[in-house]
Amino acid sequence: MAEDRPSLGQLGQAFLGARARLGNQPPPPPKPTENVEPAPQKLDAHGRAYATGKRKNAVARVWLKPGTGRVTVNGRDSPVYFARPVLRMIIAQPFQVANRTGQFDVFCTVVGGGLSGQAGAVRHGISRALTHYEPGLRPVLKSVGFLTRDSRVVERKKYGKAKARRSFQFSKR
Repeated sequence: MAEDRPSLGQLGQAFLGARARLGNQPPPPPKPTENVEPAPQKLDAHGRAYATGKRKNAVARVWLKPGTGRVTVNGRDSPVYFARPVLRMIIAQPFQVANRTGQFDVFCTVVGGGLSGQAGAVRHGISRALTHYEPGLRPVLKSVGFLTRDSRVVERKKYGKAKARRSFQFSKR
């Protein structure tokens, strides 16, 4: 019975033959991207790259400039503001992926949300600011997903429920 099944190559040939009979042309080959020059740097008058990062309800305004790797959040150093090591690791991820650890100083202000959302917002802002400072890093950061705004937010509470989906505890008497 296994001998009656067509191979993958035979299926591919049959598919191409069916397309030819229907008159569909194969898609054109992709254009070469060798001659495409990266976007120019976006720097302010002080030589800093600015970007906004968002996560949950947190919004981070991030300024990035060449330096020694110091991260300042709301006027405090990152180990003081983000006491948990996991949150500091989240902030350092864009630099590790781009192999730029210790090369940039970060100054940011964060409002809204909790510490986890704020760390995600800072990471998003750092990633976007890195692409403004070095546009060649965009493909690296985009492939890891650091340039995508995480759109997941807390589901709203519904009436007749204790939370978004949890019902009140059942009482028999």
